[in-house]
Amino acid sequence: MRDYLVFQLYAPLVSWGDQAVGQERPTADHPSRSALLGLLGAALGIERDDEAQHQQLSDACHFAVKLYAPGLALRDFHTAQVPPQNKKAKHLFTRKDELSEPKLGTILSFRSYQQESLSVVAVWLEGQSAYDLTQLQQALQQPHYHLYLGRKSCPLAVHLNPLIFKVTNFEQALDQYSIDGCLFGLFKDSQPRYYWEQTAECETELKATYRVPRYDQPLSRARWQFVSREEHVLLTAGKS
Repeated sequence: MRDYLVFQLYAPLVSWGDQAVGQERPTADHPSRSALLGLLGAALGIERDDEAQHQQLSDACHFAVKLYAPGLALRDFHTAQVPPQNKKAKHLFTRKDELSEPKLGTILSFRSYQQESLSVVAVWLEGQSAYDLTQLQQALQQPHYHLYLGRKSCPLAVHLNPLIFKVTNFEQALDQYSIDGCLFGLFKDSQPRYYWEQTAECETELKATYRVPRYDQPLSRARWQFVSREEHVLLTAGKS
């Protein structure tokens, strides 16, 4: 038996950052590990440049996701001012440096979102941790910083309602969690999918439909760098 912290994530718009190249800013259809760690870090009040605290949180926290509805895809267009391309110019360290350059140009960038997405997330701790699940639960109930789902334009639409379950595995924790009543009528007929990270202490009876690499393991929050991990996926059309 193990304790699991379980909470719900729902908003009209979410954006779970995926690999970004050039002007394209895509989204995955379910929460990324980096987004969930960022959500917990913001709730706890960990500053973005506090590498040690973020690393401790990443080392201790592990996640499983029950995706009730990925939502419909939405693509938005943004313009941004950029400095002129000049190889002889001095290095620009900050956005303020960029905007102080003369003759700014404009580029078009593309941002993707998911509409009406609902996920339930289970968190468990392994190894040494600076926090326990009760502290994480309290932080989600009264977050230090404002919480949003991927981007600041994606605020929560319902309370996270974090609960702690003592069960055999994360599947039981996810299945025992009751989503908000106002959402149940919308998603009661959905066929959820499960996503999880397999760890040394992870117990589950689920058999993955497939496994896939996902580049959402934070390497450095300050430098915005990520590395690959393996994610297990179960498509539940035939799950009893």
